[in-house]
Amino acid sequence: MAAAASPSADGAEEPGMEAEELPLGGGGGGEGGAAGRPPEAEERPDLSQASVSNGSDSESGKELVELKVIWNKNKYDVKFRLDSTGADLKQKIHSLTGLPPAMQKVMFKGLLPEEKTLREIKVTNGAKIMVVGSTINDVLAVNTPKEAAQQEVKAEENKKEPLCRQKQHRKVLDKGKPDDVMPSVKGVQERLPTVPLSGMYNKSGGKVRLTFKLEQDQLWIGTKERTEKLPMGSIKNVVSEPIEGHEDYHMMAFQLGPTEASYYWVYWVPTQYVDAIKDTVLGKWQYF
Repeated sequence: MAAAASPSADGAEEPGMEAEELPLGGGGGGEGGAAGRPPEAEERPDLSQASVSNGSDSESGKELVELKVIWNKNKYDVKFRLDSTGADLKQKIHSLTGLPPAMQKVMFKGLLPEEKTLREIKVTNGAKIMVVGSTINDVLAVNTPKEAAQQEVKAEENKKEPLCRQKQHRKVLDKGKPDDVMPSVKGVQERLPTVPLSGMYNKSGGKVRLTFKLEQDQLWIGTKERTEKLPMGSIKNVVSEPIEGHEDYHMMAFQLGPTEASYYWVYWVPTQYVDAIKDTVLGKWQYF
């Protein structure tokens, strides 16, 4: 007990002794923290631990690399973990494109190895990753006969108001039948004539002619201003409908893109050629 009283009297002269006793006794911690240097000594281990922790986070596979993924004329800017494998990248490509990993051919300086990391194959920022492959929907679309798609379109059209009553078509049809349109034969199906189908109107009310270049597998759509030469394979579908009051003539549309907005309309097509036009454009002409 006497030894405890002695430091109390001399404490101002011997602060070092108090600092040495702090780790041994829990009661002096508060006073030791106010003394000066000893608290700094206690804080240093914490700073050291924080530094180690931050370094661990930055080296745990989270370093990113910027890639340009190119597939089917589409480009995707992607930030991806440098320590991820080629298989991981395929999963990322799947989420971007819908292309299953098993159907992907991924190229970076050759075929991308699935088991190696991007770091191992030396992928750097700005690297271009080329992807080749078709989605399941694309494969099914190729294998689906065009006539089946045409039947679906017809079913939808039957649910709608007749095309010839719609305002956008009415303004052309109200001009009446062109004087120089080719004559029609109702109730008969004929092969395409050897001369262009002429005398018809397009959507703007201008004259249009259709020329079927079978040897080139092309449809030429000619107007006063220009002639468009379309590969048959680029035309997605052909739809038609008889003109009310003139059922021996049809209005017809060639679908040049993925939606109805791409329809190219032709009015006053002689009915005897309608089926031949559809079969020719959709790939059946060789069976005539």
